[in-house]
Amino acid sequence: MKNKKLTHIDTAGNPSMVDISEKTPSRRIARAQAVVVLGEQVMCLLAENDIQTKKGPVFQSAIIAGVMGAKKTSDLIPLCHPIPLEDCQVSIVPNRDEVVITTSAVTTSKTGVEMEALTAASVAALTVYDMCKAIGSGIRIKEIRLLEKRGGKTDYVASTDS
Repeated sequence: MKNKKLTHIDTAGNPSMVDISEKTPSRRIARAQAVVVLGEQVMCLLAENDIQTKKGPVFQSAIIAGVMGAKKTSDLIPLCHPIPLEDCQVSIVPNRDEVVITTSAVTTSKTGVEMEALTAASVAALTVYDMCKAIGSGIRIKEIRLLEKRGGKTDYVASTDS
């Protein structure tokens, strides 16, 4: 990697917010994914009728939590710019013994929206974990990753084998 450096560290080695004041706003889109391994017991209960907990239905609660997490990203991640979210979507799809959570976030801003999409996926996954832990042991969040980002200087699309 040639001339790569951390963007949130100043020349003295201290944390520093990236200056975006000279950037031009543009439409930016990011998609992220989290995978939560629930196991057969929990997946069977979910397949029968989305588990109802004292907190409400699992998937619907996780979707709302994911969107709320995306909206709070700059409060959670140090030096992250607050940006106006124009859209945030969270979907949860069962797949064998796991659920795949896919999120998208859209803004027209001076900086990207990847952290919002990743935060939405993380918070939704944590919510599924929290709501299902009482009925199944061994639940784990297998991965959280950026699938793509578009807009700004560079686009990124994850390879299908990563």
